Amino acid sequence: MTTSVLVVDDEPSFTEALMVGLRREGFEVRTAADGHAALAEINESEPDLVLLDVMLPGMSGLDVCREIRKTSRVPLIMVTARAEEIDAVVGLEVGADDYVAKPYRLRELVARIRAVLRRASGQPDEPDGDVSSLSEGEVSLDIDRHELRVRGELVTLALKEFELLAYLLSNAGRVVTRDSLMANVWGYSYVGDTKTIDVHVKRLRAKIEDDPSNPQRITTIRGLGYRYERTAPQTEDA
Repeated sequence: MTTSVLVVDDEPSFTEALMVGLRREGFEVRTAADGHAALAEINESEPDLVLLDVMLPGMSGLDVCREIRKTSRVPLIMVTARAEEIDAVVGLEVGADDYVAKPYRLRELVARIRAVLRRASGQPDEPDGDVSSLSEGEVSLDIDRHELRVRGELVTLALKEFELLAYLLSNAGRVVTRDSLMANVWGYSYVGDTKTIDVHVKRLRAKIEDDPSNPQRITTIRGLGYRYERTAPQTEDA
């Protein structure tokens, strides 16, 4: 069965290019140019996922998200062209499942879509099975060997520290909530205070940060969770 995606954006050239790319990846794509049209389309066609731009004429994407969440739990990814983090943070707070900033690579967007759909269906959100290593700058994680190297030097990690770092690295550049960490690193069956996440992050920072008291790699997103910062700008093709 084909997965349907509703793209809500008021830029025709962007929407058309995205439609071509997503259809090439096997998705069925519908579009809406403003919030009211999006709400009507959701009621009529019940898409499997909504890709919702923050900047829309009249009704903002954040307001559209709030309206959607009154009646539906459809997986939803916010899209923002703004540099400020606040758009993405507010989007998550009002009910978005994830966010992506323009400009972005089509491959990254498709990966985000599939990850959100997996989580919505109750499947673990994990890196693709063929991933054998993860790295950002001077930090390199060898999944097969279960080894961490920082500036080329081997660093010993406890099992949960390794799993936590692997999850953060696989989501580098995006906010990872405490709920997501608890579900994907500790497991849905884990019962305990989420402060255990903070403790593990503190231990991890002590091993990979140049100055653990002023972390530059694993940053705290207040009220939400953490983000592993990318160390170099990415080449965008969408």
